[in-house]
Amino acid sequence: MLICRVVGDVVSTIKNQHLKGHKLLLVQPVDLDGQTPKGETMIALDKVDAGPQDLVLVNREGGAARMLLNNPKIPVQAVIVGVIDNIDVVK
Repeated sequence: MLICRVVGDVVSTIKNQHLKGHKLLLVQPVDLDGQTPKGETMIALDKVDAGPQDLVLVNREGGAARMLLNNPKIPVQAVIVGVIDNIDVVK
C-alpha cells in the first residue's frame, strides 16, 4: 500500500466497459509528511469518494484490486481504498 496525494482527475468519454461508472483519479505517492513526492504519478480507481488534494491510501496490486472490485476482468492496477485524516509516526 502507498500513501498518496490526489493531484488530478481523469476524464474519458470512451473507456473499457469494465471501468464504466468508476471514477479515476491521478495520485502522487508521498513521504510520511504527506507533502514530499516519492515516485511516479499514477491513475487509481476511487472507491472512497476522495477529492482534490486528499491524502489517500492506495492499494497498488492488480490481483488484489480486481478481487476488491469483484471483477477479474477489470483493467486496474491501483485502487484508492481510504482517505487519510492523520498520520502519527511514533519514534
